[in-house]
Amino acid sequence: MKPFVVIGGDAAGLSAASKLRRDDPDRDVIVFEKGRWVSYAHCGTPYFVKGDVDHLVDLQSLSPEEIDGRGVDLRREHEVIDVTTDDKTVTVEGSDGRFVQEYGDLLVATGARAFVPFDGAELDRVFTLHGLGSAARVRALLEEPEGFDVGSLGGGGYIDEEEVARYGNAEPPETVAVVGGGYVGVEMCEAFRAYDVDVDLFQRSGEVLPDFGDAVAQRVEGVMRENGVTVHTDTEVEALVDDGEGGVGGVETPEGTVGTDAALVGVGIRPNSEPVPDEVETGESGAIAVDRYGRTSAEDVYAAGDCAEAHHVVTGGTTWVPLGLTANRAGRAVGATVAGEPTPTGGVAGTATVKAFELECGRTGLVDEEEARAAGYEPVVETVDTRSRAGYYPGGSEITVRLVADRGTERLLGGATVGEDRSAIRIDTVATAVEAGMSVEEVERLDLGYAPPFSPVWDPVLVAAKVLNGRLQG
Repeated sequence: MKPFVVIGGDAAGLSAASKLRRDDPDRDVIVFEKGRWVSYAHCGTPYFVKGDVDHLVDLQSLSPEEIDGRGVDLRREHEVIDVTTDDKTVTVEGSDGRFVQEYGDLLVATGARAFVPFDGAELDRVFTLHGLGSAARVRALLEEPEGFDVGSLGGGGYIDEEEVARYGNAEPPETVAVVGGGYVGVEMCEAFRAYDVDVDLFQRSGEVLPDFGDAVAQRVEGVMRENGVTVHTDTEVEALVDDGEGGVGGVETPEGTVGTDAALVGVGIRPNSEPVPDEVETGESGAIAVDRYGRTSAEDVYAAGDCAEAHHVVTGGTTWVPLGLTANRAGRAVGATVAGEPTPTGGVAGTATVKAFELECGRTGLVDEEEARAAGYEPVVETVDTRSRAGYYPGGSEITVRLVADRGTERLLGGATVGEDRSAIRIDTVATAVEAGMSVEEVERLDLGYAPPFSPVWDPVLVAAKVLNGRLQG
């Protein structure tokens, strides 16, 4: 049988490769990865920059040696430049030249890429945070040049040490502009402030973390300002300005130019739908369209991870949610399917968490009322403030819970949480209820755990459900 070929050596690709090797050990598996790094935790990069994670290799789930030990033929620095579905081949460029590889089944797990939608991306000291190499450059620039050792970053020989050393030997910035108030922007503000750098955050919309709703945004913006971040909302960045020496010197906005020594752009990512041919359909997001098993419109071609769409469990339509669990879960399912056990990749609710200094934030499902209306629902929203633990037990703090329901069916559609004490993890209760299609009344009656160190008698999610159910019944 021809081999199972995987394009992309990170979460989805290696999950699929590993699963297939376990379930069908006689099948050859070849993974082509155009970069040096494989199987790494992209979501951990802000914490590496901050210094909470000591070494880059700490973010690697599996080393190339461990992958080889699983019987997977991993070929790093090999880029697939063409896919021909008629004769089921891929064309590859690598250190051993250009060659053609046949496949029996093909998985496209090419991930996504950062983008900068304005002029100035080419300037020195302008960074995105997409990949471990970029994280190494940012952290090197922040560290003091005296005694800087590129080896201390623990790059494992996978980074461009000469380029990283150039940043490590430069004077650290006094000011940094962060463009984009989403996950990466918020997390990187905390990382930069750990080095006592003055930070300006620019957000095009009226609030940071717009996917989390205004209740979360208001608390996050407040704590960011308390920690020394200057927040510019309703501010669109038009360009990054040259300092006259090829480096970034300012951020141009409609209100004027704000000076800066460095810039981190985190305005979003785009799916890598290349190198699939035209007969492989893509959705409105630009990501590859797939069915519930990860199959594309081309025979024996699958897609998973940040390059592929998914089924949304609340809207019933397709969506693009480039998150780590989505990628790992879909890749594993594709591996099982190719091995002969058809396995759905699973729906998504857009469940996500983020840390903003001492605040923990979570969201799931439909949080925005307009989005809920567009999906055909009549949203009813309640936001409550309560305590994370029993009032008499030390260590508790205020937690805000926002829940959204449909008036007609009384179904829970989504929610968000924010607070300092184990707030983010509470979104898992809401996510489970949303995916199960539970009504608000059913959520209110959930038998959740209680003990003073962990929760009040009425868990914050139950309190919010009780208030929301009262409004639905009123």
